[in-house]
Amino acid sequence: MTISPLPLEFDFSLRQHNTFGIDAKAHAYLPVTSVETLHALRSDVQTAALPRLVLGGGSNLVLTQDFPGLVLHMRSRGREIIGEDDDAIYVRAAAGENWHGLVQWTLEQGLGGLENLSLIPGSVGASPIQNIGAYGVELQERFHALTAIDMESGEILALDRAACAFAYRDSIFKHGLRDRAVVLDVTFALPKRWQPNLRYADVAQELDARKLSQPGARDISDAVIAIRTRKLPDPAAIGNAGSFFKNPLVSEQQRNALLEQYPQLVNYAQPDGSYKLAAGWLIDQCGWKGKNLGAAGVYEKQALVLVNRGAATGQDVVRLAQAVQADVMGKFGVALEPEPIFV
Repeated sequence: MTISPLPLEFDFSLRQHNTFGIDAKAHAYLPVTSVETLHALRSDVQTAALPRLVLGGGSNLVLTQDFPGLVLHMRSRGREIIGEDDDAIYVRAAAGENWHGLVQWTLEQGLGGLENLSLIPGSVGASPIQNIGAYGVELQERFHALTAIDMESGEILALDRAACAFAYRDSIFKHGLRDRAVVLDVTFALPKRWQPNLRYADVAQELDARKLSQPGARDISDAVIAIRTRKLPDPAAIGNAGSFFKNPLVSEQQRNALLEQYPQLVNYAQPDGSYKLAAGWLIDQCGWKGKNLGAAGVYEKQALVLVNRGAATGQDVVRLAQAVQADVMGKFGVALEPEPIFV
């Protein structure tokens, strides 16, 4: 048997590396601090042949069982301003950087644009994969480019916004490049002519309460942090993966039919003529807020969040998610799609 030169660990507990706090193990674990580690992995035929899971902050993951392959834990660091043009200042960050840490760093440099995305858990490398978004801003609006390695060919890929095929909580990394590309770094275009984005009522109300009529980027970040802290549980205290379900998109016809039956339906018009429904509201109307199913539960302050009550397994979370989905479908005829990846 060949001894791998890679710093592999075996039978490795992932409990501290997923925000749900689910106790599952990886057959093999490899911290990745540079692209050289990934090139070395490709040269190790036996290890490279293992099933592979790329892990960032572990905030968008439900571990339903022990993982029989290799976990690549992105631990690379680095962030810098790399250039500017008439419209934007360009900031590049390594995949292993903490997302909220990057947002705060940009604000410290006097750069606005990411403030509505404050306190989203996870890593920079995961942000384009999920096309993260919150409070009226989606990552694709601030995205410029990324580099990734194709683990099949070893080629370094340079992808712009169009190549990433962004959609609502979606990208090419969930489709054509799934299980193939590993994101190395991401470059963001932060606008020189910054304007506050106050489209979400929660943010505007928080700023009003703070008597801020002309908020700066830092003010908006502080407001978003306050809102998220009130609504969402801290994973360090209560295991969770943030918003568990995507806000479903329905046709105008379906939205109008639902409005007739449920006049309080929370819905938002979309540019393509569809309507986005508030998944949390739908779940709340089905009576799930604060309810438990075994060791998994629905958070009492925000029905969109599923939580680990202490010793939940991935299967407990799956059972709860399926029960919630069934009730929402039965009551409203609307399908809820989970945001996290199930492994």
